[in-house]
Amino acid sequence: MRLLIGLILLAFPIAEIWLLIELGQEYGWWLLVYLVGIALLGLRLIQDEKSSFTGRMMQSMRTGNHPIKAIFGSARNIIAGVLLILPGVITDMIAVILLLVPIKNNQAPNGQSSYQAGQAANDDVIEGEFRRED
Repeated sequence: MRLLIGLILLAFPIAEIWLLIELGQEYGWWLLVYLVGIALLGLRLIQDEKSSFTGRMMQSMRTGNHPIKAIFGSARNIIAGVLLILPGVITDMIAVILLLVPIKNNQAPNGQSSYQAGQAANDDVIEGEFRRED
């Protein structure tokens, strides 16, 4: 089993290099323009995700959605950005697939999110009014 995993991990960079050589012979310097442009897009994706993560997390909490959804969405975008920065066509295809796969929106039947539909975090809380009389 280890040998199979090792061969797969070794075959990926070899396939990536082979494909780059074949595309380089076919398209020449346009491949370099493509790789530099995609790397810049990946860098921009990471920068944008880094700056919008806090806002997305606060919006998720404000609307009552589970915050783990925002974390996974940001992690997915950062991984896709890193894959875009790495030179290669196969990693770019994996990054595009990551970016195109939608995140499920789990809604409870009554219209609330599944995070809101659950039980309260503390059942010992009693709502009421408080007035101090001196």
